[in-house]
Amino acid sequence: MDKKILSDYIDACELVKETEYDISRMRKIEMEHAQVVGSNPDFPYQKMSFHVSGVTEIYFDAESVKKEKNLLIERKQRAENLKSEIEKWMNTIPARMQRIIRLKYFEGKLWKEIAAQMGRNATADSVRMEFERFLSKK
Repeated sequence: MDKKILSDYIDACELVKETEYDISRMRKIEMEHAQVVGSNPDFPYQKMSFHVSGVTEIYFDAESVKKEKNLLIERKQRAENLKSEIEKWMNTIPARMQRIIRLKYFEGKLWKEIAAQMGRNATADSVRMEFERFLSKK
């Protein structure tokens, strides 16, 4: 396991979110307006004109939307497989290293923030070096 796979994990998760957003942008929403004629529901019944408006959704290309959704499903499956692989690997490493990796890659914290959270007089450089030594052994 290396840094690239940990970064790919984060990118895969973000790619799913971005693809969902792209699909939502493929549909177009339009406001429709119309005049209708009716009558007052109470006596005396009088002919009245009503203004009606509403929203319609129009997909630019149904086939494109279907292809994009299929891509999204495929991307989600890849991300889930990658996540599962990394989670299995994480369970095999020491607890301290699990904490460091979670704080750095999953929460995106800086080395100095990780060192403060790890405690035991850890410094940003000592935590970073510990992480790099660990990866070089794997």
